[in-house]
Amino acid sequence: MTDDPFALFDAWYREARTTEINDSNAMALATVSADGQPSVRMVLLKGHGPEGFTFYTNREGRKAGELEATPRAALLFHWKSLRRQIRIEGPVSRVTDAESDAYFATRSRDSQLGAWASDQSRPLADRATFEARFAEMQARFDGGDVPRPPHWGGYRVAPERIEFWMDRAHRLHERRVFTRNGDGWDQGMLYP
Repeated sequence: MTDDPFALFDAWYREARTTEINDSNAMALATVSADGQPSVRMVLLKGHGPEGFTFYTNREGRKAGELEATPRAALLFHWKSLRRQIRIEGPVSRVTDAESDAYFATRSRDSQLGAWASDQSRPLADRATFEARFAEMQARFDGGDVPRPPHWGGYRVAPERIEFWMDRAHRLHERRVFTRNGDGWDQGMLYP
């Protein structure tokens, strides 16, 4: 195995993209509220590298509120087909508007419109109300480009700790952990 956690992540992620049936880029994002209440949900990885792991969301929803109040998070990739998982922990920051704009431009038109139509995490009377809002956005942007909503953008988790877990026989699993140390990484093994 490599001594570079990002190279190891890339190798496992490439393999998962060929073996996972759905959403190999799905990751659990754990946050905590200002009063210490944890919450977790699935989001999609949209970029990664030594600077961190990037996802995009409505910045007016619960997850964004928690990230703004307590800008630390944990991520978990679990690839059942490979019997592997990767845990990542670290501080969170917003990506630049330019990065958010560039990613938003790659989304399908309907996904772009959905970002305008959704009041994420707020109560919704019924599905018909949401569909009506979507139709309003279709009419509003009919025939034109859909700009990124000002309340929508990306976040990046800058890893301070990355743990790679691999299933082994008899529950003698392998756990390899990398911990940020200045510009480099300390590494070691953990008992399962």
